[in-house]
Amino acid sequence: MKVLVIGGGAREHALCRSLSQDPAVSELHCAPGNAGIARLATVHPVDQLDGTAVTALAERLAADLVVVGPEAPLVAGVADPLRAAGIPVFGPSAAAAQLEGSKAFAKDVMAGAGVPTARSYVCTTPEEAAEALDAFGAPYVVKDDGLAAGKGVVVTADRTAALAHAAACDRVVIEEYLDGPEVSLFAITDGTTVLPLQPAQDFKRALDGDAGPNTGGMGAYSPLPWAPPGLVQEVLDTVLQPTVDELRRRGTPFSGLLYAGLALTSRGTRVIEFNARFGDPETQVVLARLRTPLAGVLLAAANDTLADLEPLRWSEEAAVTVVVASEGYPAAPRTGDVIDGLAEADAADGTAWVLHAGTKADEQGRVVSAGGRVLSVTAIGKDLAQARERAYQGVAEIRLAGSQHRTDIALKAAAQ
Repeated sequence: MKVLVIGGGAREHALCRSLSQDPAVSELHCAPGNAGIARLATVHPVDQLDGTAVTALAERLAADLVVVGPEAPLVAGVADPLRAAGIPVFGPSAAAAQLEGSKAFAKDVMAGAGVPTARSYVCTTPEEAAEALDAFGAPYVVKDDGLAAGKGVVVTADRTAALAHAAACDRVVIEEYLDGPEVSLFAITDGTTVLPLQPAQDFKRALDGDAGPNTGGMGAYSPLPWAPPGLVQEVLDTVLQPTVDELRRRGTPFSGLLYAGLALTSRGTRVIEFNARFGDPETQVVLARLRTPLAGVLLAAANDTLADLEPLRWSEEAAVTVVVASEGYPAAPRTGDVIDGLAEADAADGTAWVLHAGTKADEQGRVVSAGGRVLSVTAIGKDLAQARERAYQGVAEIRLAGSQHRTDIALKAAAQ
């Protein structure tokens, strides 16, 4: 099977790593890729937002499956011309990807499906925003309606800051604050059958102790030893399947990866947000534990045959990933710095490995930083404590001027 992955971040590196280990994959390509992905796949320059260019590349490579990783190409409709050309593609249509592209659309779908979520208002003027903030009170939750690379949400007790964020967006969703721990749950779907994966937890804030600004994610772990029994089945029954059924009823079937960000509140499980693709950094830990070969699962989703698959197989081991970010992230990340210690960070026994996000090769062939979140070090172990120790051992080997990372990823869960 020839597989083409679209994207160039740590999520796509994790996907390529899993696909490269699948015996069914004979050729692996990635566009545009990054310095780390280039070690696993043949990389190709492409405008990943240009569906015509992506389709032409897939046809030239005679790809048997195209996996669209990031949200921006999905919302831009890159999957649509691929499907029109008869190429199996893992990723929703532009219409279905609005589940992530518009939070207002997602709220409307959830209302139609009866999915439990936070009460909310959609606001387009400062006056509407002020009224919504006062209706809910602090802490204020203000979400940019559109894509914002994981940084469009402000949660604050400062009403002035909440109003400022609302004013900076064309349209916002202001909603009640949801208490309780957060859980990320992925599901693979062909538009009818929904196949949930293992839950994970990520860390959105930039600093230890969940302080600092929101980011795209600074680390994650799986499994969740504290999660209530039956959580996955509950979310499948009350969130994932009803959402997929509602989208199909509306004539916009969702085929690909449906990501549910959840809050386990005192009043029950509530949806915080939906994404239309694998999340980063949760993908790194979820795929690290998946034992079923990945390509066949993604192809079954693309070909509407998920119902024919055997149950997924999972490792009993734990996985932890820690993100190494550049100086100034998330406000003003510095780029162009040489990265050393990458080979040393990869454990010789395969229990820890580095996944590239914002990297590229410079003219001298050196790996340099090219984004805010630069790398993630992922490790497995017999439990979270061992996986965490191995991940941070890898982080300690990396040398990047001014880099930053959280030191408390999975700390509480490991201690528990």
